[in-house]
Amino acid sequence: MKQVTAALIVKNNKILIAKRRASDKLANKWEFPGGKIEEGETSEQCLIREIKEEFQIEIVVEGYFGSSKYSYEHGAIELLGYWAKYNGEDILKPTVHDDYRWVSISELVNYDFSPADIPFVEKLKSMKL
Repeated sequence: MKQVTAALIVKNNKILIAKRRASDKLANKWEFPGGKIEEGETSEQCLIREIKEEFQIEIVVEGYFGSSKYSYEHGAIELLGYWAKYNGEDILKPTVHDDYRWVSISELVNYDFSPADIPFVEKLKSMKL
């Protein structure tokens, strides 16, 4: 099972979500941004690298949020979610997503999330930012 990370980045009581490209696996699905852990890399190091690559911003990983396992047609993953602090710089243009949004927890239900991300949406619905 491949381990993949997801950052729950909060700014002004809103959380960052990103829309996968139309040409990607899981095309047009929304997700909490992150990526595959590379060999020799911790989950936290992976998140810092991936968010820098995908959004050109710096984050600080603050703590573990939870995990979700899902078997896609292209393979099984364990999604590891972490709270992350964002320094507030502007996101100029995402490099691997078609779109991104800052949304409140109550707005998450309005987006079509990737199956592995749905348990995180459900868990967030019972929390306050």
